[in-house]
Amino acid sequence: MGISLTVHFKLHTVSFSSCSWENLKTRRNRCSFSESVRILFIHQNFPGQYVHIIRRLAQQGQHHLVALGINELDRGRGIPEGLNHFRYRLDRGNTDGLHPLLMETESKIIRAEGCACAAEQLKAQGFTPDLICAHPGWGEPLFLKAIWPDTPLLCYQEFFYNEFGFDTNFDLEFEANRSWKEQAKLAMKNAYLHLTFEQADWNISPTHFQASSFPKHWRQKISVIHDGVDLHYARPNSSPAPLKLPDGTVLEKGQPIVTFVNRCLEPYRGCHTFIRAIPELQRLYPEARLVIVGKTKGVSYGAACPDGEWMDHFLAEIKGRYDHSRVHFTGKLPYSQFIPLLQLSACHVYLTYPFVMSWSLLEAMGCGCAVVGSDTAPVREVVRHGQNGLLVDFFSPNDLAAAVVEMLNDPDRAAAFGVSARETVERTYELNACVTRQLALMDLVASRSLMG
Repeated sequence: MGISLTVHFKLHTVSFSSCSWENLKTRRNRCSFSESVRILFIHQNFPGQYVHIIRRLAQQGQHHLVALGINELDRGRGIPEGLNHFRYRLDRGNTDGLHPLLMETESKIIRAEGCACAAEQLKAQGFTPDLICAHPGWGEPLFLKAIWPDTPLLCYQEFFYNEFGFDTNFDLEFEANRSWKEQAKLAMKNAYLHLTFEQADWNISPTHFQASSFPKHWRQKISVIHDGVDLHYARPNSSPAPLKLPDGTVLEKGQPIVTFVNRCLEPYRGCHTFIRAIPELQRLYPEARLVIVGKTKGVSYGAACPDGEWMDHFLAEIKGRYDHSRVHFTGKLPYSQFIPLLQLSACHVYLTYPFVMSWSLLEAMGCGCAVVGSDTAPVREVVRHGQNGLLVDFFSPNDLAAAVVEMLNDPDRAAAFGVSARETVERTYELNACVTRQLALMDLVASRSLMG
């Protein structure tokens, strides 16, 4: 989910003069992806969610793909050489003394301005896209319709913040007394999305739960299609090789390995519940090896720990009540080690607030992991209790520990859950099928067959 940050820097864009658009001529009326189409992708950290779409379109060979973002492009992620990537620049930072409720909105407007200026340069050089695909989380597409009023805009909508029923007011342990000012902050956090929906011709959201976060009258213009999971790579391995962790521990097939994965170890992803479950889990199953993957500093979502880091805060709660020699914090693992770890896992734990669903859950299911997940809406969309995994109360460390031990004590049942989990992902989230559906949607929007 895109979080706008206060901007206090400038980035210098690359020159557009090195790229000629004279040979990039396509139909301007009804277009089809069976022909040459010009597509502009907007994502502050490109490619983001568009990586697999870009690769598929590049394989087709006839399309002209352009991207705008603010960060350097990492070609190591398999970005095709034929894609033209440009960085927009920010010519100003946030206004000193600006009303706090306007700070985030201003940050997004500053980025939108930078993106629009870069788009204007592209237009001046003869480039007009047939379709714009944009992630609006940082504000970039807000003014693009002023540059290309006739070009359809397809926006990737991740989440709309709500006062109740979603992440806000879910975990009362960390919620301050919410005044009208807190509600005002939430309303202003969504302000740019109201503007985005006015601009967008159509929208896409990766899960039904995430789409449901948006106002009801907007949902008729949202198609639900997941980004997809590469099941050729994220797959079971009956004979996985031993894996050496950063602390020197060697994991092998058959060991009672319990995995827990967060981008950052924080309450939004249930870090506190998992850590609090460790003493009871070890009491019930002392031989278990608990492998915790994720950054131990900072947060991805929610508030920072008011005193140090969340991981240290929660570990202090269980000090002296657990065997730390069987708890392994790996930090962020490279993907080349992450998937082999899941293939070794005897039980995978995934906990989350009612918020965006992590790709790691689907990757774990694709690897055939026996999953214990939180009984929260985004997880219930994928995990069916007693069929392809187990669901537990997000707030109950004891229930979590009991469910994990249930998996460890019954490997046949765990294996059956893993098979069902893999089948679930194959049916709905397989990468090639998802990309095909996304391209079909893009074609409909570009041809103006889908208009709100």
